[in-house]
Amino acid sequence: MSFFQSMIIVIFLIVGGGYLALAEIALAGARKVKLKILAEAGDERAKKVLDIQEQSADFFAASQIGLNAAAILGGIVGEPAFRELSLRILNHFFEGAWIENAAFGLSFLFVTLAFILFADFMPKRLAMIAPEKIAMSVIKPTLIYIKICKPLAWIINSITNFLFRIFKVNTIREDNITFDDIAAVMEAGAQAGVLLKQEHHFIENVFELEERTVPSSMTTRENVIFFTLNESEESIRQKLAEYPFSKFLVCNENIDQVIGYVDAKDILVRILNNQKINQLNESTIRTVLTIPDTLTLSEVLDRFRASKEKFAVVINEYAWVVGVISLSDVMSTVMGDWVTPMDEEQQIIKRDNSSWLIEGSTPIEDMKHSLDIDEMPDEENYETVAGFMMYKLRKVPRPADFVEFNGFKFEVVDVDHYKIDQLLVTRIMVDIPLLPKETIEEKEN
Repeated sequence: MSFFQSMIIVIFLIVGGGYLALAEIALAGARKVKLKILAEAGDERAKKVLDIQEQSADFFAASQIGLNAAAILGGIVGEPAFRELSLRILNHFFEGAWIENAAFGLSFLFVTLAFILFADFMPKRLAMIAPEKIAMSVIKPTLIYIKICKPLAWIINSITNFLFRIFKVNTIREDNITFDDIAAVMEAGAQAGVLLKQEHHFIENVFELEERTVPSSMTTRENVIFFTLNESEESIRQKLAEYPFSKFLVCNENIDQVIGYVDAKDILVRILNNQKINQLNESTIRTVLTIPDTLTLSEVLDRFRASKEKFAVVINEYAWVVGVISLSDVMSTVMGDWVTPMDEEQQIIKRDNSSWLIEGSTPIEDMKHSLDIDEMPDEENYETVAGFMMYKLRKVPRPADFVEFNGFKFEVVDVDHYKIDQLLVTRIMVDIPLLPKETIEEKEN
């Protein structure tokens, strides 16, 4: 066989091996989410790629047959041809018995590098750039190649499956998408500039609705403003002026005897019509939605949607009222400052780069966002920063009590009737230990 014929065969084998390497990485790396979108849009090639991914054993067996055959044949054909060429070149410059071995080494190195570079490394890097696009481009020739290699691929798969069964290896691939997977995609999108910082924050908050419970966003019991059936007109007017809420609970005698709620607009209409506003009756009082405090915010949204209500009373296992929650409260969890009134008192105030003043009622998720903390210990046991302090201290906190966690010091600043009003959170500065005097002198010497 002439050198020219050997070169043609080697080039053909390199091209074939490069195609198989390109197809292998593209088909394995193509993302199912994108392929499903393309398939639903009517692209038959995307559907075929998905089918191969579901039954990938035949393709990978055929691919390995081709890749190994190309590499072995390339060595058989290429090594003698390049060895003869190397020998001729070396004989022009050198003499000695070692030239034969040197020519063999050079030919082996050249053929190996050619296959690594053009039949493996470069095709795989190209496939990783746009795996979905390349996978759909090569799918039709690949299906033909799989049919040609199917008998031999079946034998290889049968042996492989037998060995896997002996060693009890589970070959079923799990493609379940977790929140961590989605979070990683969002993070990558934010870093690439596809998602704005605010958009990234919104999406994260939407997923948190499945984890955060009602107490993290509700108005707590001590802050609920309500009317009683025997409330005087002057008292009602004073509460309307002092607390600009849109809805107020109506109770019999105390907050645990809830009858319903009134809309501030209805009371204002009565005022405009010169009617008495302290005569709360069935025409004014509306039925209030009652929900347990164990619901997640996502479940609360479902309750609001089903009942077509935007306001609910939250009760605990003893049927005591622990707070109220509105649709606006849930949305403020997602949208943050975009739906929160600007004059509302801030729960987290940043004093400088290493200290914050935080209200005890601040939801733990909000604090994690502000301090850039990934995870708090045993989060299922509390909802607020005050709850975190009580859980860690194992007692009712007093001023100056503190907890150190994750490089931060959480110190109680103000307590009102056993309730933590405010904490000072500071970043703990790591002190550099001073060397003993003797050690310093030794280094100087």
